[in-house]
Amino acid sequence: MISPPAGIYVHVPFCVRKCAYCDFYSITDLGLKPAFLSALRAEIAATAAGGLVFDTIHIGGGTPSTLEPGEVEAILALLASRFRFEAPVEITLEANPGTVDRDRLKGFRAAGVNRLTVGVQSFDAANLELLGRIHTAAEAERAVADARAAGFDELGLDMIYGLPDQTASAWAADLERTLAHAPEHLSCYMLTIEPGTPLGRLRDSGRLRPAPDDRVAELFTGTSKMLSARGYRHYEIANFARCDAADCAGAHVSRHNSKYWAYAPYLGFGPAAHSFLPPRRFWNHGNLGRYVEAVRAGEATIAGEEVLTAGQQMTETVMLGLRTAAGVDLSEFARRFGEPAAQACADAAAPFVAQGLLTCARTRCAPTLRGMLVHNRIVEGMVERVGQCLK
Repeated sequence: MISPPAGIYVHVPFCVRKCAYCDFYSITDLGLKPAFLSALRAEIAATAAGGLVFDTIHIGGGTPSTLEPGEVEAILALLASRFRFEAPVEITLEANPGTVDRDRLKGFRAAGVNRLTVGVQSFDAANLELLGRIHTAAEAERAVADARAAGFDELGLDMIYGLPDQTASAWAADLERTLAHAPEHLSCYMLTIEPGTPLGRLRDSGRLRPAPDDRVAELFTGTSKMLSARGYRHYEIANFARCDAADCAGAHVSRHNSKYWAYAPYLGFGPAAHSFLPPRRFWNHGNLGRYVEAVRAGEATIAGEEVLTAGQQMTETVMLGLRTAAGVDLSEFARRFGEPAAQACADAAAPFVAQGLLTCARTRCAPTLRGMLVHNRIVEGMVERVGQCLK
């Protein structure tokens, strides 16, 4: 079987300020950019592709829009010189509204970025303050308008819901402001309060009470129904793509992020970046200083790795596949793990089909909307049964 095209991820670890909910690796000392860029160039130059062909590049973080357009252009040029790409190449940059203007966005577009993801998170001033964002609602509106003026016709907006005391009507109003910009893609994430973050400390001290599960479930269901009615396809738990009449199945879907859910290979560059060359997963040092030191010493930037067992691969295939509306392809499951494993997968799905949480045809099991909401419970229930066929 021919391997699907792989993806490249570049982690830019800089932020103007850490958001109150974020536990991704980032730092606020922008003076370290030259050291980072030097190490990144060296890491890319020293990496062999192993025969892989790529068709996506995703520059994430952190806040990649803290880089200069010329710096982004240099990274893309180096990647193009080192690896083989299959056209058309999806090149995505994540941007914070507080770090861009029209000229800067035009520079990113001219550098080769053809898909922009703007981290709006909310158009509500109180929500932005709680989340610790550096931009105002007006700046978010202006950033989206500037992105269109800069020539981005593949525009994604990231939003967060499930905030404490957020009502369904308040979230619907936020979504209405989002839809007024007609983005090609929407990511709507439930707020997760992680330990060690400012919101996590507020929760632990009792000064912040997370939204109750039943309200978050209501918001999740309402989001899907509202966006579906407005022409967006709910193709993954948190992701929606505008549905064009000519191509509802694939239009505007994030090809890069889809690789993670489809178990496709990818290479990651930069501190804390992960790579996956099935069945091997490995990751870089999650500290810029240690990452730079390793590069300067001529050492590998890899901090750890694991080779997944067949059982782990089956577990992850079920877990990732059931995040998507497409679900798990049982024929592909059988090809990789054998017919008994595929039959065990179908058998394990049966109770959840009876509960209306999954639908299973002859060759595919996929979650319903209710199933997406209880994704973890379904996976836990299925994995134990599927794993028994290895014993």
